[in-house]
Amino acid sequence: MYVYLVVFAGLWYLVWIKLIYDRHRHTFRKSLEQAMNVSSGRENDGADVRALIVTAHPDDECMFFAPTIIRLAELNARVHLLCLSEGNYYNQGAQRREELLSSCAVLGIPASRVTIIDHKKLPDDPKAEWSVSLVSSTVLNHINEHSINTVLTFDGSGVSGHANHVAIYKALSESSLSFPADCVLLSLETVGLLRKYLSFLDLPFSWLLPSHFCCVVGSKGYKQAKAAMLCHRTQLLWFRYLYITFSRYMFINTFQMIPQGPKNLKIY
Repeated sequence: MYVYLVVFAGLWYLVWIKLIYDRHRHTFRKSLEQAMNVSSGRENDGADVRALIVTAHPDDECMFFAPTIIRLAELNARVHLLCLSEGNYYNQGAQRREELLSSCAVLGIPASRVTIIDHKKLPDDPKAEWSVSLVSSTVLNHINEHSINTVLTFDGSGVSGHANHVAIYKALSESSLSFPADCVLLSLETVGLLRKYLSFLDLPFSWLLPSHFCCVVGSKGYKQAKAAMLCHRTQLLWFRYLYITFSRYMFINTFQMIPQGPKNLKIY
């Protein structure tokens, strides 16, 4: 009896996931408009979106942001990638640079829209403290140069807790620089360990819990994200294959708004 109940509950859960995914496919444009605070009489086809994905290392783009990049590319949005290091921790920077370009091509970002920073103050090192002013000024210059209106990066926990990931969030949230008023800053939500490795089964939680922007891909998008990850051959240790198989970030991205406003405001 209990076996039948478990099977029935499992089947119903899968049906629920399918219904949520189908609904999300039809509401993604609306979700994008709301995140960008756009109100228009016509349906937004994505052509007005100029998005910048800011990452710390080659492979971040597919390990963490693949669903977002794929969905934005499907809408013909202009997607740029700014990677703040070559990933030279094991002296493989040149090779990882080429792997990143290959991965971006799979995801739909042409090489002309990929910028890789190689700066001594931004080393690929979890023990290094990145310069907040350097990161924020680099991002701001990129925003201005390409008329970016949507920036997507890590949150304060950096998904994996990597210090370089966290440094980007700090640079955007604590910077004294003023980002353009029409540019929305979004941070990729870090979830708990159980949800992180629920794969696509995390969809109901991601759908029901509040977020400012949600991106979901199906089996086709997952295969594309997996193909991008397989471009990073230097990173394909055994546990990466487990990540590719079980991580919800291969299927789902949820974002929260990074608040902007006066910094160091004093009230007397």
